Amino acid sequence: MAFLIKSNREAQPSWRTRLLLTRMCLKQIYPKNLVVRFLIFVMLCCFINSSVAENKSVDNQFLSLSIEELMNVKVVNVTSVSRRSQKLTEVASAIFVITQEDIRRSGVTSIPEALRMAPGVQVGRIGTDTWAISIRGFNGFSSSKVQVLVDGRSDYSPLIAGALWVQQDTLIEDIDRIEVIRGPAATVWGTNAMNGIINIITKKASDTQGTLLTAGGGSFEHGFFGARYGGKINEQTPFRVYAKVFTRDNTKSISGFNQNDQWHSSRGGIRLDHTSGIDELTLHGEVFYNSVGHTLSTSTLDIPDTATKNRGHHDGGYMRFRWDRTFSEQSSLLLQASYDRNDFKIRPYYRNESQSVDIDFQHRFPLSERHDIIWGAHYRLNSNKIFNTDIVTFSPQQRSDHFYSLFVRDEITLIPSQLLLSLGSRLDHNNFTGFEVQPNARLMWTPNTENSVWMAVARAVRTPSRLERDAHITSKSGSVSFGDIPVQAFFQGLNSMNSEKLIAYELGYRHQFSDRASIDIAGFVNDYSQLRDFSFGALALSSGLPQQFILPILPNNKASALTYGFEVSADWKPLDRWRLQGNYNYLEMHISSNEQFKNLDPATGDAAKISPQHQFSLRSNYDISEKLQLNLWLRYTSKVALYNIPDYVTMDAKVAYKPIKNVELFLVGQNLFSKNHREFDSEIIPTAPGLIPRGIYVGARWQF
Repeated sequence: MAFLIKSNREAQPSWRTRLLLTRMCLKQIYPKNLVVRFLIFVMLCCFINSSVAENKSVDNQFLSLSIEELMNVKVVNVTSVSRRSQKLTEVASAIFVITQEDIRRSGVTSIPEALRMAPGVQVGRIGTDTWAISIRGFNGFSSSKVQVLVDGRSDYSPLIAGALWVQQDTLIEDIDRIEVIRGPAATVWGTNAMNGIINIITKKASDTQGTLLTAGGGSFEHGFFGARYGGKINEQTPFRVYAKVFTRDNTKSISGFNQNDQWHSSRGGIRLDHTSGIDELTLHGEVFYNSVGHTLSTSTLDIPDTATKNRGHHDGGYMRFRWDRTFSEQSSLLLQASYDRNDFKIRPYYRNESQSVDIDFQHRFPLSERHDIIWGAHYRLNSNKIFNTDIVTFSPQQRSDHFYSLFVRDEITLIPSQLLLSLGSRLDHNNFTGFEVQPNARLMWTPNTENSVWMAVARAVRTPSRLERDAHITSKSGSVSFGDIPVQAFFQGLNSMNSEKLIAYELGYRHQFSDRASIDIAGFVNDYSQLRDFSFGALALSSGLPQQFILPILPNNKASALTYGFEVSADWKPLDRWRLQGNYNYLEMHISSNEQFKNLDPATGDAAKISPQHQFSLRSNYDISEKLQLNLWLRYTSKVALYNIPDYVTMDAKVAYKPIKNVELFLVGQNLFSKNHREFDSEIIPTAPGLIPRGIYVGARWQF
C-alpha cells in the first residue's frame, strides 16, 4: 500500500496496475461482501491517486472551469425566473440549477432523484414509482404547492392539484438542465406556483447529433436501455429520435412483504428544430407506457389479510409546438402550444382519463433604456373523466375546466449594473374560484462583482382540486357506533372551496470568494391563509336498511400557517480536478388547524411533522485521471415524526471509466449506508409503508 501512495511521481504505477492491485486487495480482504468491497474500492480510488499528474479530462469541460466561469457560461443561464435568459448572478430569486453534468456524475436514473441536489426541496420516496416532492414544506404525494414544467409546458393536474411524478420522465441524457425556483413564481407562471417551480429543460436537437446508446442493470435497477439518433434534414433543421425502457424492482413493506410495485416503463419521442432568419420553430412529442402496482391497505396494520395487491397501467403522451422570433437582445416573441393525454388505471379501484390543451404567448420589448417589459397571455383547457367505484365517486364524473391568464413584468434599471427593480402582476381566471391576482416585487443590488443582495415580496394562490370539490369517498363502516347503530363516515367535496393564499417575504445574498469558491444564502417567511381544513357535517340517520348514522366530513378554508427558514448552498474547487458542492436547509412550520382532522390531512394539518426540519447534502466530483472519475454524494435528512421515520444518512457513489473516447463504463451504488430505509408515506392513496432498498448497478454509454 505504501507503494500505491508514494509521492514520487516517477515511481507511480500506471492506472491499470493500480486498479489491478486494488482488485487483488478487495478479493483478499472481503471476498463475499459486495457492498463493503464497493465502499473500500471507492476509498482506495481516492488515496491511490494522491499524486497523479494534473490532467484535464477531454470529456469533462465543466470541472476544469472556475466557479466564476461556471456562473457565467451559457449552460447555467436561467429562463424560469423572468422568462428570459439571465445569468445566475443577476437573478433576484432563490434558484438552483441542476446541469446535465450534475445528473451524469450523480448516477441518478430519474428526475425525482435528481431533485435531491437542490436545497430547500424535500424529496421522499414512497415506493418504486411514487414520490412526495415539495419546496419549503407541505410535502405530500400530490406536490400541490409546486408547479412542474417540462420545457415551459405545465404538467399540473386539476384532479389532485399537483403533478404525477410517474409520468415525469424522458431520456435522462437529453435533459439540458433542471431549474428549481424556491419561493413564489406565480407572477410569471400562474396559480399553483405557490412555493416554487421545477422546470425541466431538454436539449435542442442541434446538441444531440449522432448516436447514443446506454444500457445496464443491477439489484434494484433491474435493467435499462436507451437509444437516441440525431441527424439533419438540412443545415437549418436538425432532429432527434429516442427511446428508453427500464424495469425497477419491488420495494418491501415494514413487515417484509412484497409491495407489488415493480415498475416497467417504455417511452419514445421525436424533436425537430428549424431556424429561418430570426425565427426558431420546435416540434416535440413523446408517448409512454408504464406498468405499475401498489399494495393498498384498508387499515394501519401492515399484514397480508388487510392489504390488497393490484396492478395497473399508465399511458399517454404529448405534442408541443413552439415558435420564437428574436428581434434583438431585448425584443422577442414566443408562442407555444401543447396537447397532453393520459390514462391512469388501477383496477378495480381507480381509473382516470384526462386531456389538456395549453397555449402560451409572451412578448418582450424595451420601453426605454431603463425599462425591460415582458407581458403575455395564457390559456389552458383541462378535461378529465373519473370512472366511479364503490369507494370513490365524483359528481360530475366528467368535466372540462378553463384557465385564462394575463401577466406583465417590468424590470427597471435604477442604477446601471448595480440596482434593478422588478415589478409585475398576473391576473388569472379559473372555473373554481374566479379571478385571482398575484403581484410580485423584487429588488436586486449588485455593488460589485463579488457580492449581490436581493429581496422580494409576493402573493400567490393554490386553486382547489376536483378531489376537494367533486369527490365522495366512503370510509370503512362500523369503526364508530352510537349504541347499537354504526356510523358511516364519508368525505364530501364542496363547491364552496376557495383558493389557498400566501404572502411570501424573501431575502438573499450571493458572494464570490474567488474563482474557486462561492456561496448562496436565501431566507424566507411565508404567511399562509385559507389553507384546507376539515370539519364534521350534521349527523343524520339513514333511511334504508341496515339502519346507520351518516356523518359527513367536509373541507373548508379555515387553516393557516406561518413558516420560515433558510437555505445555504456552496461551491468550492480545492483542486483543478476536484469540485465540492454542498447545501443545507432549515425549515420551521407553525400550523393552525382543526386538531380532530390532522391525521386525515397530514399534508396541511400535520405538515410540520411530515416535512424534515433539517436537510444536508454534499457532493464530491473528482477526476482521478483523464479516464477515471469518482463521484460521491452524502445526504442527511432529519426525522419525519408523523410517520415514525427516524433521521437517516445515506450515500450514493459512482465510478466512471472511459477506456476510449466516447465510451463510458460506470458502477453506481445507491443508498449504501443501510440495507433499506423509509422516506415517506402516502397521505392520499392508502398504500402500505415501503422500504427504499440499497442498490448497485453497472452500465455503459456509447456515443458516436
